[in-house]
Amino acid sequence: MAVSVTGIADAVLAALAQKRQIAPITDGEPDFGLDAAYAVADAVTAARIARGETPAGWKIGFTNRLIWDQYGVHAPIWGPVYDRSVIHAEAGEAGPVVLSAAAFVEPLIEPEIVFRIARPPHAGMDERDLLGCVDAVGHGFEIVQSIYPGWRFRAADTVAAFAMHGALVCGPLVPISDPEPWLDSLARFEISLLRNGETVDRGVAANVLGGPLKALRHFVAGLDERPMARGIEAGDLVTTGTVTRAFPVENGETWGTRIDGLPLPGMTLTFAPAS
Repeated sequence: MAVSVTGIADAVLAALAQKRQIAPITDGEPDFGLDAAYAVADAVTAARIARGETPAGWKIGFTNRLIWDQYGVHAPIWGPVYDRSVIHAEAGEAGPVVLSAAAFVEPLIEPEIVFRIARPPHAGMDERDLLGCVDAVGHGFEIVQSIYPGWRFRAADTVAAFAMHGALVCGPLVPISDPEPWLDSLARFEISLLRNGETVDRGVAANVLGGPLKALRHFVAGLDERPMARGIEAGDLVTTGTVTRAFPVENGETWGTRIDGLPLPGMTLTFAPAS
């Protein structure tokens, strides 16, 4: 039996709206693969646009090889982010931002590097050319969530489920005036992740497929091989994957970062009960 793209899109959208979990699609449809999953992602995007959401860019997921075995996904995936799921933090220490963990399903927090696209890149570009398509770099927290219990799934399941995106809290975007220093620093920086003031993990640029620009290159090539209804557009934000491990979050916690090697401020994000 052929996979029902519309039916799966409806099911994952209903799970998101009701903040409930469902069995992975591949449990019932073992032949559900990436081609079908990206078709579902297109149907989900069309439905979200129809209800008033506007795509604001892209998230690249599973770029950190250190977590591939943990989740059973061994290659990056991607999906759109929307104006309603992107939060722009204030300047300085990029805060204060307060979210409720209850707004998400099994949420995890991920510190990431974010690019703002000035002109659409294309497959085959090297990192220098790709950086020429970027007009600003930022640091953000992505909150990822799983409509599948216990974060158990296959790669196709994650694509269909919004690429696991919940929210992107994006700090100040620093314009690129001279690309040369960025080429080196984007391959060498470090991020420390703190929970309630205590360091819980440290990550380096190389964790993200060798660096965020390499992650962007992989995404651009992958989207060229398997096009979606919407491509990469000028003004898009692209968040490139977690530099550290991902950690569960709870209300009452405050999370922060320190960045070494990039001219970007750290972030602070508090989880508190919704008012």
